Amino acid sequence: MDIVRSSSISTIKGPKDWFTGDVYIDAVAAAPLPSRVSANLVHFMPGARTHWHRHPLSQTVFVTEGVGLCQRRGGPVEVIRSGDRVLFEADEEHWHGAAPDRLMVHLAINEGDDAHDVVHWLAPVTDAEYSVAPTAEHD
Repeated sequence: MDIVRSSSISTIKGPKDWFTGDVYIDAVAAAPLPSRVSANLVHFMPGARTHWHRHPLSQTVFVTEGVGLCQRRGGPVEVIRSGDRVLFEADEEHWHGAAPDRLMVHLAINEGDDAHDVVHWLAPVTDAEYSVAPTAEHD
Protein backbone atom coordinates (compact mmCIF):
# COMPACT_ATOMS: atom_id res chain seq x y z
CA MET A 1 0.00 0.00 0.00
CA ASP A 2 1.15 3.52 -0.79
CA ILE A 3 -0.65 6.59 0.52
CA VAL A 4 0.18 9.82 -1.24
CA ARG A 5 -0.93 12.82 0.78
CA SER A 6 -2.67 15.49 -1.27
CA SER A 7 -0.40 18.14 0.19
CA SER A 8 2.64 16.43 -1.39
CA ILE A 9 1.49 16.85 -5.00
CA SER A 10 1.31 20.30 -6.54
CA THR A 11 -1.32 21.46 -8.98
CA ILE A 12 0.35 22.20 -12.32
CA LYS A 13 -0.64 24.70 -14.98
CA GLY A 14 -1.58 23.06 -18.26
CA PRO A 15 1.12 23.57 -20.91
CA LYS A 16 0.43 26.05 -23.73
CA ASP A 17 1.28 23.38 -26.32
CA TRP A 18 -1.65 21.24 -25.03
CA PHE A 19 -4.25 23.85 -24.03
CA THR A 20 -5.77 27.22 -24.94
CA GLY A 21 -6.63 29.34 -21.91
CA ASP A 22 -6.12 28.68 -18.21
CA VAL A 23 -6.11 24.99 -17.29
CA TYR A 24 -4.88 23.37 -14.07
CA ILE A 25 -4.10 19.69 -13.55
CA ASP A 26 -4.09 17.55 -10.40
CA ALA A 27 -2.60 14.06 -10.74
CA VAL A 28 -4.99 11.44 -9.34
CA ALA A 29 -3.51 8.11 -10.43
CA ALA A 30 -0.17 7.18 -11.94
CA ALA A 31 0.55 3.63 -10.94
CA PRO A 32 4.03 2.22 -11.60
CA LEU A 33 4.69 -0.25 -14.40
CA PRO A 34 3.31 -2.65 -15.44
CA SER A 35 0.13 -0.59 -14.93
CA ARG A 36 -0.67 1.65 -17.87
CA VAL A 37 -3.57 3.61 -16.37
CA SER A 38 -3.40 7.26 -15.41
CA ALA A 39 -6.01 9.73 -14.23
CA ASN A 40 -5.98 13.50 -13.82
CA LEU A 41 -8.47 15.99 -12.46
CA VAL A 42 -8.42 18.82 -15.01
CA HIS A 43 -9.80 22.28 -14.20
CA PHE A 44 -10.76 24.44 -17.22
CA MET A 45 -11.51 28.12 -16.67
CA PRO A 46 -14.28 29.61 -18.87
CA GLY A 47 -13.32 29.38 -22.55
CA ALA A 48 -10.28 27.13 -21.90
CA ARG A 49 -9.93 23.95 -23.93
CA THR A 50 -7.56 21.24 -25.05
CA HIS A 51 -5.92 21.25 -28.44
CA TRP A 52 -7.09 18.63 -30.90
CA HIS A 53 -5.63 15.31 -29.78
CA ARG A 54 -6.08 11.54 -29.86
CA HIS A 55 -5.41 8.63 -27.51
CA PRO A 56 -4.07 5.31 -28.82
CA LEU A 57 -6.25 3.32 -26.39
CA SER A 58 -9.22 5.69 -25.91
CA GLN A 59 -10.03 8.14 -23.13
CA THR A 60 -12.86 8.43 -20.65
CA VAL A 61 -13.76 11.86 -19.30
CA PHE A 62 -16.10 12.16 -16.29
CA VAL A 63 -17.38 15.70 -15.68
CA THR A 64 -17.35 16.51 -11.97
CA GLU A 65 -18.31 20.18 -12.04
CA GLY A 66 -19.59 22.88 -14.36
CA VAL A 67 -20.50 22.97 -18.04
CA GLY A 68 -18.20 22.02 -20.87
CA LEU A 69 -18.00 21.32 -24.56
CA CYS A 70 -16.50 18.48 -26.56
CA GLN A 71 -16.24 17.50 -30.20
CA ARG A 72 -14.89 14.64 -32.24
CA ARG A 73 -13.38 15.51 -35.61
CA GLY A 74 -16.21 15.92 -38.14
CA GLY A 75 -18.96 15.74 -35.51
CA PRO A 76 -21.10 18.36 -33.79
CA VAL A 77 -19.98 20.23 -30.70
CA GLU A 78 -21.70 18.66 -27.67
CA VAL A 79 -22.53 20.28 -24.32
CA ILE A 80 -21.40 18.20 -21.31
CA ARG A 81 -22.37 18.73 -17.67
CA SER A 82 -21.56 17.48 -14.21
CA GLY A 83 -22.23 13.73 -14.05
CA ASP A 84 -21.76 13.14 -17.80
CA ARG A 85 -19.28 10.50 -18.94
CA VAL A 86 -17.70 10.76 -22.39
CA LEU A 87 -15.79 7.94 -24.10
CA PHE A 88 -13.49 8.99 -26.92
CA GLU A 89 -12.63 5.94 -29.02
CA ALA A 90 -9.06 4.88 -29.72
CA ASP A 91 -7.35 7.29 -32.13
CA GLU A 92 -10.48 9.46 -32.42
CA GLU A 93 -9.36 13.07 -32.89
CA HIS A 94 -11.23 15.30 -30.44
CA TRP A 95 -11.11 18.22 -28.03
CA HIS A 96 -12.86 19.13 -24.78
CA GLY A 97 -13.00 22.08 -22.45
CA ALA A 98 -15.12 24.64 -20.65
CA ALA A 99 -18.09 26.50 -22.06
CA PRO A 100 -17.38 30.16 -22.86
CA ASP A 101 -19.04 31.40 -19.68
CA ARG A 102 -18.64 28.48 -17.26
CA LEU A 103 -15.77 26.59 -15.70
CA MET A 104 -15.60 22.82 -16.12
CA VAL A 105 -13.73 20.16 -14.17
CA HIS A 106 -13.35 16.59 -15.37
CA LEU A 107 -11.56 13.43 -14.40
CA ALA A 108 -9.58 12.21 -17.43
CA ILE A 109 -8.80 8.48 -17.41
CA ASN A 110 -6.26 7.19 -19.92
CA GLU A 111 -4.34 4.02 -20.70
CA GLY A 112 -0.93 3.94 -22.33
CA ASP A 113 -0.21 1.64 -25.24
CA ASP A 114 2.69 -0.84 -25.46
CA ALA A 115 5.07 2.08 -26.07
CA HIS A 116 3.53 3.85 -23.02
CA ASP A 117 2.07 6.58 -25.24
CA VAL A 118 -1.07 8.06 -23.69
CA VAL A 119 -1.87 11.02 -25.94
CA HIS A 120 -0.81 12.53 -29.26
CA TRP A 121 -1.27 16.32 -29.30
CA LEU A 122 -2.32 18.02 -32.53
CA ALA A 123 -3.17 21.60 -33.59
CA PRO A 124 -4.96 24.07 -31.33
CA VAL A 125 -8.73 24.38 -31.61
CA THR A 126 -9.08 27.74 -33.32
CA ASP A 127 -11.35 30.49 -32.05
CA ALA A 128 -13.44 29.99 -35.21
CA GLU A 129 -13.85 26.25 -34.47
CA TYR A 130 -14.68 26.97 -30.83
CA SER A 131 -17.13 29.76 -31.67
CA VAL A 132 -19.44 27.37 -33.56
CA ALA A 133 -20.11 25.74 -30.22
CA PRO A 134 -23.71 25.74 -29.04
CA THR A 135 -24.69 28.20 -26.35
CA ALA A 136 -24.20 26.39 -23.05
CA GLU A 137 -27.47 26.04 -21.20
CA HIS A 138 -27.28 26.51 -17.45
CA ASP A 139 -29.07 24.11 -15.15
